[in-house]
Amino acid sequence: MADELQETGSKKKLIIIIVAVVVLLIGGGAAAWFMMGDDTPETVEATSTPAKAAKTEPAYYVTLPQPFIFNVTGDKRDRLVQVKVQLMVRGDDNESTAKQHVPLIESTLLQTFGAATVEELRTPNGRVELREKALQSVQGALQKVSGRQVIERVLFTGFVMQ
Repeated sequence: MADELQETGSKKKLIIIIVAVVVLLIGGGAAAWFMMGDDTPETVEATSTPAKAAKTEPAYYVTLPQPFIFNVTGDKRDRLVQVKVQLMVRGDDNESTAKQHVPLIESTLLQTFGAATVEELRTPNGRVELREKALQSVQGALQKVSGRQVIERVLFTGFVMQ
């Protein structure tokens, strides 16, 4: 009886050891496969468009010096809104152009924000639409001055409505 218990215990140990070795071998093989994967970068087509070239330039963020504070009309009462804005641009040239034309950008954004209503700003979709309108108006204003699209995105880094 003792021999059978000892034999059963050693068989269990042997099975556990075999399973552990198999798991380690599979894990080691998977790790080696991931580590030795193909590290070569994909080739870029020679016929890349200027838009693709612009996307490869580093992104810079131009912080507008003052938050925008404006009144919006509502159905029951007017509200006061404060928005902090940053502009995402690509490349050094666009960054310097945006910084040079900050007064034009602020004026354009203030006109766009002033046209908003409380009902629009209460919903997340309304704020997204306002951000898109702001982007289009700023791009249009800078297009007239610089002759190119300078701003890639308008970002709201702070939004308070009272």
